[in-house]
Amino acid sequence: MTAVRIDILTLFPAHMNEMLHESILGRAAKKGILELNCVQIRDFTTNRQKQVDDYPYGGGWGCVMMAQPLKDCVDSVLETPKSPRTRVIYMSPQGAVFSQDKARELSECYDHLVLVCGHYEGVDERFIEECVDEELSIGDYVLTGGELAAMTVADAVSRLVPGVLSDPACYTGESHWDGLLEYPQYTRPEVWEGRAVPEVLRGGNQAEIDRWRRKKMLERTMDKRPDLLERQKGALSEADALLLAEIEKDRSRMALTEPLAHRPATAADLGDILRIFTGARAFLKRQRVDQWQGDYPNEAVFSADIQRGECHVMTYGGRTAGFFVLSDRPEPAYDALTDGKWRYHALPCCVLHRCAIDGAFGGTGFSDALIAAAEDCARALGAAIMRVDTHRKNKPMQRLLQRHGYAYRGNVAVYAGSGDHDTRRKAFEKALGEAPGGQRT
Repeated sequence: MTAVRIDILTLFPAHMNEMLHESILGRAAKKGILELNCVQIRDFTTNRQKQVDDYPYGGGWGCVMMAQPLKDCVDSVLETPKSPRTRVIYMSPQGAVFSQDKARELSECYDHLVLVCGHYEGVDERFIEECVDEELSIGDYVLTGGELAAMTVADAVSRLVPGVLSDPACYTGESHWDGLLEYPQYTRPEVWEGRAVPEVLRGGNQAEIDRWRRKKMLERTMDKRPDLLERQKGALSEADALLLAEIEKDRSRMALTEPLAHRPATAADLGDILRIFTGARAFLKRQRVDQWQGDYPNEAVFSADIQRGECHVMTYGGRTAGFFVLSDRPEPAYDALTDGKWRYHALPCCVLHRCAIDGAFGGTGFSDALIAAAEDCARALGAAIMRVDTHRKNKPMQRLLQRHGYAYRGNVAVYAGSGDHDTRRKAFEKALGEAPGGQRT
């Protein structure tokens, strides 16, 4: 494989060489993938003083770099004749603004880049006309010299050269590669200063991780660089369009600004409970989950829950926004657990049964508050263990439970009412804090 060569013409080669031959680029140079040279422009002067600049014609502040030393320096690093895969670039605040697309073009179309660093008030225009293929700028501002700009271009181009990074995925998922900003990154520890790594990144489901990352790329670009997103809109995929719609929907959801509360349900709450239940049943149907799709549970079931004192309602601003049923009575179906086993035995236990929230509160964190409220109620009843089951296709509920530390223990079969419904349920268990004296299997 032919090495990609980058020559930087500068007045400060020693300092630049030191930087360019460190870390990733330095290792690539040692492997022969890159050839990085910093050439002293003063070595090509024709006077004893090594003078490379002089006063400008027409007057003005400062000095201008002379054409002759610059041209001779360029000539020294060029092949004769000049290869079509060589590009001479003058780093100039008047050039086109450098971008990731430009870095890709330079890495793909050229094997040899010559980056010229100007200084003082600039360079003799005749040198640009005679020797320079294009001018590049790294932003709309002026630096004291072109060295920082040249190193920026050299770094951005070099990391795209095959073999410099371990895998193309190291750069194809980064900011600007496809016109979007990169997703957030996290590392250990899992919780730092009270901030936890997002649960999806700890779940191990690569499809969900990829979807989350793409959504965050779109969301970050929308917030930080809307101009980039506007340029990309015509090129976004259908999947991206759906994610953008999802982001807009997330942001239109209600923001919780008041405390949440919970209390035992009364007969007067039955209408609200049935309303929320009906909405939850419709949601499950849209998700193609046949849980709650028959005649169970029904009004009589919820009435019995209320009479036993097992049904609780969640309220927000005086509005009933969710409910859950919590029982400390034995659950016979759980004695027939299959494909696994319960971890804790001989400990007081509560079972979380029917629960749902008003659809208007979706995405607000209300579901997390409901689980926390149910656990508080279980502790008040003296329970050390919480158990719960959910339909094997009810992924949102499974993710909610896993987010709160519930562990999958096996499968149970439950009564699902009349009709042809899947009675299989995934069973989960959680120790509510310390479980002293508990027997673990």
